[in-house]
Amino acid sequence: MTTMSLALTDSVTMLRRNLLHARRYPSLTFGVIIMPIVLLSVFNFVFGGALEKSSGGNYIDYLAPGMLLMIPAYITASVAVSIATDTTKGIVNRFRVMAIAPSSFLTGHVIGALIQAMLGVVAMVGFAVLIGFRPSANAVEWIAAFVLLALLTFALIWLSVGMGLVASSPESASNMPFPLIMLPFLGSGLVATDTMPVGMRQFAEYQPFTPITETVRGLLMGTEIGNNGIISVAWCIGLALVGYLWSSSVFRKQTR
Repeated sequence: MTTMSLALTDSVTMLRRNLLHARRYPSLTFGVIIMPIVLLSVFNFVFGGALEKSSGGNYIDYLAPGMLLMIPAYITASVAVSIATDTTKGIVNRFRVMAIAPSSFLTGHVIGALIQAMLGVVAMVGFAVLIGFRPSANAVEWIAAFVLLALLTFALIWLSVGMGLVASSPESASNMPFPLIMLPFLGSGLVATDTMPVGMRQFAEYQPFTPITETVRGLLMGTEIGNNGIISVAWCIGLALVGYLWSSSVFRKQTR
């Protein structure tokens, strides 16, 4: 077998390990999927009546596209904790003395988390439809929205891999992604940015989650997208590149 095929085989083995681990210990996966759905329910049923005027119509139609970005944000804590657990419990040292491709450890984590996150997105869409979300997207627009959410998830997972690698413990790793988890709340996911004070509005408009939210909302609800699509893809590629280079560099130094 070639080096490439060996690395691919080892990555599949690591992916199977992570999916099996997620099935046997579902608490982290449960939190990634259930917590955003709980937040969707709270904002829709508790604050929806007061916020409906700012949304210009049915609040769940405005809220649901923004809340879909909670899944990529929340998966970061799960990934960081899983990576930190493996690195601090000696699993990585055990892999290092085995005849496996070193990169397969990170690849298995990234792809496993991506699969879990996209299942969470599907679950949230299903729940949102149950409580009144009525998107107007056609099949192509649905696919484009899922591809963009997958691209964002992929980028944030690589950033959280780096956090897990540099964390001193799983407890420390669970706190490091907190700024990423807060960003969807500080954009246009819950209310329009023009209702915010000047300083807050400027931050909300220039942080990465706002153009991605507006692009997903435009694809699913037919609102104006403008140049948000291009900005969103640029943010995702940039974050993924930074996360990948950072994680790979740290992992190489730790496994020498």
